[in-house]
Amino acid sequence: MKLSLALGALFATSAAAFAPNAAPRAVSVSSSSSALKAFSSTIFDVRDVEFAETKEQIVKGGRDLFPLLPKAFEGIKEIGVIGWGSQAPAQAQNLRDSLVEAGCDIKVRIGLREGSSSFEEAREVGFSEDADTLGEMYDIIGKSDLVMLLISDAAQAALYKEVFAAMKPGATLGLSHGFLLGYLDSIGESFPEDMDVIAVCPKGMGPSVRRLYEQGKEVNGAGINASFAVHQDKSGKATELALGWGVALGSPFMFETSLSSEYRSDIYGERGILLGAVHGIVESLYRRYQRQGMSPEQAFKESSESITGNIVKIISTKGIKAVYDGLEGDDKEVFKQAYSASYLPSKEILQEIYDEVSSGNEIRTVIMHGKRINKFPVGKIDGTDTWIVGEKVRSERDESEITLNPFTAGVYVATMMAQIDVLLEAGHPYSEVVNESVIEAVDSLCPYMHYRGVAFMVDNCSFTAKTGSRKWAPRFDYILDQLAYTAVDNGKPVNEDLISAFEDHRVHAAVEECCKLRPTVDISVDSASSTKEIVIE
Repeated sequence: MKLSLALGALFATSAAAFAPNAAPRAVSVSSSSSALKAFSSTIFDVRDVEFAETKEQIVKGGRDLFPLLPKAFEGIKEIGVIGWGSQAPAQAQNLRDSLVEAGCDIKVRIGLREGSSSFEEAREVGFSEDADTLGEMYDIIGKSDLVMLLISDAAQAALYKEVFAAMKPGATLGLSHGFLLGYLDSIGESFPEDMDVIAVCPKGMGPSVRRLYEQGKEVNGAGINASFAVHQDKSGKATELALGWGVALGSPFMFETSLSSEYRSDIYGERGILLGAVHGIVESLYRRYQRQGMSPEQAFKESSESITGNIVKIISTKGIKAVYDGLEGDDKEVFKQAYSASYLPSKEILQEIYDEVSSGNEIRTVIMHGKRINKFPVGKIDGTDTWIVGEKVRSERDESEITLNPFTAGVYVATMMAQIDVLLEAGHPYSEVVNESVIEAVDSLCPYMHYRGVAFMVDNCSFTAKTGSRKWAPRFDYILDQLAYTAVDNGKPVNEDLISAFEDHRVHAAVEECCKLRPTVDISVDSASSTKEIVIE
């Protein structure tokens, strides 16, 4: 995500005020998380779904629900989408197109800081000053009944006072991440009490949100699942508006969370299997396979290509356990060795990440990184041997020849399961756990990793995600190399209790249920689209 120039001003608001206010962490798996509250709607059909023997509620999306949008957006005449990073272009276009199709007379405007280079990009997709759909951010905020604040997390922390002051009475604040709540909590502040505060949080990068919306037009909609949260509901209409927003984005289904639960799981997840962990896994396996005698090209195929081109595709449609069930004989034993050796080392790092996020430390890291950004600009990581070889492999790729390496599968699945267990032990509901640890990885991020490379995703994700991935990927790399792979090489016996726990884990039923709710369209990352990936030159 492009950073606002305001980032440098962030520390005038006192990063030193960040105190790591640690919250107690639940240690038992429970469906009574604060993220789980019974919600109702008089507009949309709220369905009960069984996720691993726990009942949760969802709203299933689809273009056939667009005629309900006028009622969901009742009282909203003007929407201001503030920013133009990863989420804003996709959400603004989806929202505009859906509201037009629904016959809503609601104006969707883009608000940007003066002088932003993003003005031209917004014009290219149909927003303009002449049509009164593009303007300076505070002017747009002041006109809007719904302010969708989609600037970077660090910029939100820098500018929240000005944003709140610019909002007109009765306007609703809309977020797509809970980061701002985490920041406000850490400095003892809160949202103004006289406004509704809602969030709709797509479980995938912005380009995926737009691409799947475009590609699913002929099959009653396809998109990225979204969580929604109602943090403040002064009007009594906040839930309906949040659900309408999610439907308009094209979300296949929406599940409820809280802003607090969302930022803890989201910031944690992108440092884990979504970005940081998969980066560390590929780097460590790439070196390991070369030490075992493979060529660099073959080592890349057996590590990165095996994950992004085979393993995640099985998980996407059949579930995590299907990877294991599809192996036989020696391959299954190799998987068990890798899984048994990798689960606890990975969980050690993942638990540390969750604790750092929950305490506020990781949010503080992002903001302090923002303070240094002008002096130490973020560079690219794709110049190392791993990713240079990866470019060559992709240019010569034959999809039919991509293998499933059982050792790679064991490491990757062990890390995914460890991430799931940390979230469950902290009380997060299955819907949130599966989306943050499985669906976002296999249906949104990994397709781009397969198309452009893991390094490309790390280099071009949001500032918050980029900061975390670069910080934690080396930790996964080192601990797997130092503890997991040495255990295998030294002949440590497979921990059969870990394997049994994996085989019998209740999350498999939850993943299978989510697979049933999966859109029928697989994302096509190389097809024509009105959105484009942000590329660091």
